[in-house]
Amino acid sequence: MAQWAFALSIIAVFIAVAGGVYTYRLGRQQKWQGELDAPLPEKVQEHAYLRNPVLLAYVSAFLLAAIVILFLALRYG
Repeated sequence: MAQWAFALSIIAVFIAVAGGVYTYRLGRQQKWQGELDAPLPEKVQEHAYLRNPVLLAYVSAFLLAAIVILFLALRYG
């Protein structure tokens, strides 16, 4: 079990670092325009919560953590 946890930890750190580097490079490539806020498309206005990637990331992370905790509690409890 410890070997799997270590391997998954290494993979998680790699994904976090790769995501940070990608975000940094993407931010450096974009040019600043005069207007920072743009009008929202109609579909986004209609479904503000379902089209929010940050909210979806938090919800999916919470659900994944809950599933893992439940699995480990049932398996070793």
